[in-house]
Amino acid sequence: MDEAARLLEAIREQLGAGRVERLSGLLESAHAADISSALRELPLADQVHVFRLLSADQAGAVLSELDDHILLDLVRALDEHEVSRILERMPSDHVVEVVDELPKEEADKILDLMEEEKSEEVQELLEYGENTAGRLMSRDYIAVDEGATVAQAIEHIRKSARGDGGFHLYVIDDHEHLVGIVPLHRLLAADPATPIRAIRIDDVQSVVADTDQEDVARLVQRYDLVQVPVVDAGHRLLGTISVEDVIDVIHEEATEDIQRLAGVAGDETVLDPPQAVLGKRLLWRFINLGTAVLAASVIGLFEESIRALATLAVFMPIVASMGGIGTTQTATVVVRGIAMGEMTAGVVSRVMRKELWLAVTTGAANGLVLAGIAYLWKGQWLLSLVLGVALLFTMVVAAVVGTLVPVALKTFRIDPAIASSVIITTFTDVCGFFSFLGLATLMIRFLL
Repeated sequence: MDEAARLLEAIREQLGAGRVERLSGLLESAHAADISSALRELPLADQVHVFRLLSADQAGAVLSELDDHILLDLVRALDEHEVSRILERMPSDHVVEVVDELPKEEADKILDLMEEEKSEEVQELLEYGENTAGRLMSRDYIAVDEGATVAQAIEHIRKSARGDGGFHLYVIDDHEHLVGIVPLHRLLAADPATPIRAIRIDDVQSVVADTDQEDVARLVQRYDLVQVPVVDAGHRLLGTISVEDVIDVIHEEATEDIQRLAGVAGDETVLDPPQAVLGKRLLWRFINLGTAVLAASVIGLFEESIRALATLAVFMPIVASMGGIGTTQTATVVVRGIAMGEMTAGVVSRVMRKELWLAVTTGAANGLVLAGIAYLWKGQWLLSLVLGVALLFTMVVAAVVGTLVPVALKTFRIDPAIASSVIITTFTDVCGFFSFLGLATLMIRFLL
């Protein structure tokens, strides 16, 4: 049993016995992540009871860990003044995550109840676009002027109420432009009289406030960064993004891509109530219904051929299934490549050649096997030939659209993860049915 499970069992035991003081002491020594995991398993009334036993700092940390729908239910169950006091103790970027999940009227009420300085700071972050570096950044950093000495910088760190999680000392000029960083170990090893400009690192990897959070994550991964400074268009320091935030982004984006590849909205969790996801699921299923009707209409064009040779209907699901697996394999690799920043313009043709080679070789191998099965089953060599050729053609189509459609969607700033579940699958189904039934129609006089 892991720590979260043990904590949940203990919480239930103390709640059942009504031991409030023991429960309070138990929660005091527990980690926020374990408390949030335990809250997910409790009914709302117990969630509120447990949450009110937490200190303000601990409550803020727990809020940051909760799933969106649980957070929303819990905040609505609490008094607005309670929520505002908790949010005041949280880092501004974490407050943004909480407020962002609330309806605008509720969010505005809570922000009005918060301290003016904190509220303004949160509202400034909310002005940045969703999923951008500006929305993700924290104002909790320490910066010193490049003219300061090491002793002055250390004294500034001592007196600062911010920057508890900082990994670097940021160096700015008289106009607050970011001009360098000083790792803390270098600061501590230097002579106190040394000017900061003499020990700073000038080559600083930074991002502007409107940089997409996926690009921030790729930058952190590429250069093994623990913190990324965020600057404005004039290169003035605005805030920082920590590696912890980037890990959350990677998790969020990977989940979104996986779900959208399967035709899910991208932000659904297993604990979401059915009413919350009904509209999203229904939308995607209506879209899929429309594409299925389109594929069926292609089959309808060859209704006479199917009526004349019913055997064709037996093999249609095989063609569709093989086309589906072909598109899924290709699109999954390409979408992942796009997410990792590997699908640059210079490698598209290389990827296309690779996928075409795989399509031809696997299509030929599968086509031969399918043709053999069809001949042994139905005893018609021409039907076997039609199936083999149609399958090869379908796999080639799957490779082409599975590569080009995600790239095209990315170019038009549309999430490429939706490609395989909607556009690509439909395209390969239509082409697969058309090639199989079209060739069979041309050869039907020899097949009968």
